[in-house]
Amino acid sequence: MQHRSRYNFFGAGLFTLCCIFIAGKAGAQYAANDTILSTAVIYMGDTIEAKTLQPVTLFNKESRAQANARAEWTRLRNAIYVTFPYAKKAGLVMNDINAHLVNVSNKEERKKYIKSREKELKKEFADPLMNLSVYQGKVLMKLINRETGNNCYEIIKEYKGGFIARFYQTVAFFFGSNLKQPYDKNGDEAEMEKIVKEVERMYGYRS
Repeated sequence: MQHRSRYNFFGAGLFTLCCIFIAGKAGAQYAANDTILSTAVIYMGDTIEAKTLQPVTLFNKESRAQANARAEWTRLRNAIYVTFPYAKKAGLVMNDINAHLVNVSNKEERKKYIKSREKELKKEFADPLMNLSVYQGKVLMKLINRETGNNCYEIIKEYKGGFIARFYQTVAFFFGSNLKQPYDKNGDEAEMEKIVKEVERMYGYRS
């Protein structure tokens, strides 16, 4: 029993020395790698660490005018997204009608041709356009002007006659609109034109 005890003591001591040796090695390795490179600057004679902070975004509360402008822009953008496909289709049909009528001088033939194409327009647009708001209707008239080069008054006058055109102009007036409204992409409609370009890119339209 005494002989075994002597060996146990020796083994325990050896184990302790190994642990101290390993700890010493680890401590030496840690001490050799505890240097962290950092940028420093000299400020008033002292060397101090310098760090570049991450960007911080600050948001300012919108004014009432800014909120109203953003709401109006959003309303216009939504109206253009809704009405531009109709304006594009209507423009294609109307431009095709105008191109055909260039070579037709007889009034009866012109009237007959217009009537045949009118059915096409009604079939394509009657139901969807009935669901538009007054504001969307105003935007649509401007976009039709953009696509055809003619305002809605001129189009109705050409297709239906001056009396009917004046009648629709009166109705439009009571709804706060105007069939004769122009489309100036570099003027009053500059912001609208930017949104139209956005819609064209989105849906692959070509001007």
